[in-house]
Amino acid sequence: MNHCLVFDIGKTNKKAFVFDEGYRIVFEKTAHLPETTDDDGDPCEDIDLLRTWVCETAQELWNDPRFCIKATNCTAYGASFVHLNASFEPVAPIYNYLKPFPEDFQQWFGAQYGLAEQCALETASPVLGFLNSGLQLLWLKHYKPFIFGQIKYALHLPQWVAFLLSGQERASLVSELTSIGCHTMLWDFQKKDYHDWVKAAHIVEKFPPIVDAGLGTATGLHDSSAALIPYLASFDAPFVLLSTGTWCISLNPFNAAPLTADELAQDCLCYLTFEGKPVKAARYFGGNIHDAAVNKIATKHNAPPDFYKNTHLSTQYQGALEDYAAFMQVLVQEQVASTKLAIGDSAVRRIFVDGGFSKNKMYMKLLAGHFPEMEIFAADVAQATALGAALAIHSNWNPSPIPAHLIALNRF
Repeated sequence: MNHCLVFDIGKTNKKAFVFDEGYRIVFEKTAHLPETTDDDGDPCEDIDLLRTWVCETAQELWNDPRFCIKATNCTAYGASFVHLNASFEPVAPIYNYLKPFPEDFQQWFGAQYGLAEQCALETASPVLGFLNSGLQLLWLKHYKPFIFGQIKYALHLPQWVAFLLSGQERASLVSELTSIGCHTMLWDFQKKDYHDWVKAAHIVEKFPPIVDAGLGTATGLHDSSAALIPYLASFDAPFVLLSTGTWCISLNPFNAAPLTADELAQDCLCYLTFEGKPVKAARYFGGNIHDAAVNKIATKHNAPPDFYKNTHLSTQYQGALEDYAAFMQVLVQEQVASTKLAIGDSAVRRIFVDGGFSKNKMYMKLLAGHFPEMEIFAADVAQATALGAALAIHSNWNPSPIPAHLIALNRF
């Protein structure tokens, strides 16, 4: 039986998975790598530790007689670059996208290249500082010209990991659309090309050629776009994926309408699928808001921190449950408003909810009540991000058809 090796590089946990031809996980390994600091003293990913862990883990699994690994791919968090010189060696840290962004630089950018708000609209990227990874390169050019001058290739993190897995072959130095199209302020969604400012600033010269990940090659993928792939592979009818966690992100790959200024102001943006198609997305800080409210309610009523998971608690916690029910009404109303922004005028009639809230029955029932015209499902798919990276290169390694039941659904 053939196997596929996938690396899933998160901010906190780094994971390696081996999938068999039925897309079952037959091996899993997790590491938590300590951060280091960049040249300004701010916390950042330790590039040397990450490279060592990826290369050693890959070699270990390629040599493991239990597996016949025919292909390797990876997915990683976005808004992060690895800058290489002509010898393919890193010349800068992996700057953290949470690094403080100079306010005067944002103003300079607007004066130099036109209104930042207009650029944000054209690139479907809210103004987010270092989360706009394209601005990281311009920041280097402006504040650290010595480093910028050494950069021959600027690779988003998923493409650098893919480069490592290729044995650092020059031909595997590529750019890829899911990384370019995730709030980077690099991609003009209407022109389907790098934005004019990227060319005017001579940033584009640092990027390797764009390769279509949909052709089955192992290019690496941005994690949010990779998580959509199992759903796109399983369902033809239009849907929205509501991915819940600290951020609750409504992803609609069936809404191709250009982002409006009003949507941008309400925390909407666009991603690109691995096939280069736009995905309208709306963000809501639901998980964070939920956890803060739960802690407040638990403290007020002297209840255990997980009181809301058990509706059969003794009457002494009835007040906490009532407060929680009232809070959830408001939370779900706000989530509905966010999700409707992603739905727009599209023909979506299904909403799949994955992540933490998919297991919260009160949340799911309230959500279904707000969308009586929709089919609402709690979705369960093991390691959707890594699974998506394996599915993207299906033709490279898997002679079997894609299984029909990759995702377990529970309708509300």
